[in-house]
Amino acid sequence: MKTHDKILHLLKTHGALTAKFLANELQLTTMGVRQHMQALEESGDVIFKDEKAARGRPTRSWLLTEKSNSLFDDRHDELTVQLLDSVIAIFGDDGLNKLIEHRETSSMTNYRLALADRYGVEEKLETLAKIRSDEGYMATVEQEGDIYWLLENHCPICAAASKCANFCRSELHLFQTLMADVAQVSREEHIVEGARRCAYKVTPNDNA
Repeated sequence: MKTHDKILHLLKTHGALTAKFLANELQLTTMGVRQHMQALEESGDVIFKDEKAARGRPTRSWLLTEKSNSLFDDRHDELTVQLLDSVIAIFGDDGLNKLIEHRETSSMTNYRLALADRYGVEEKLETLAKIRSDEGYMATVEQEGDIYWLLENHCPICAAASKCANFCRSELHLFQTLMADVAQVSREEHIVEGARRCAYKVTPNDNA
């Protein structure tokens, strides 16, 4: 993977980062990273923000622009929206809802098979994150005390989700159903609403 691509991936999965952090991760000099960031800034893929530090110069962090979304898997946004418009025009809103229900049912079957021999919150989540990453969601799992987070740093169906909120409601319901025996799931951050990622809070049941 090229250095530019590694930088973009780190910014996508971590959010705003300093040149020092990137240099440590990539085993480059800070000056070398800044040269890459300048090139990415000129291409319109990143911008920087300066935050006042307790002492000395402000801390500069880099983050992705909306333009950079085109560098990641987007599942052909324009075609997706056209197809959804066609479904609504021909079959109405009820037809679109049936399509979403069919997608959820199909995903539920596949996910349940993958999770069949997984036990406990962490084991289930790690497997679910792997499946979602394979589908383009760049998913990771983090733990804070007793709470787990399923983090999706990219939405390959963003155009469809923006067009119809039922796609997002369907995915939340899917996770809640899959994890119901071990945990409660709520969505705390949402890409469609302007967040950098979708963040699902996973709270283990008392008996999990």
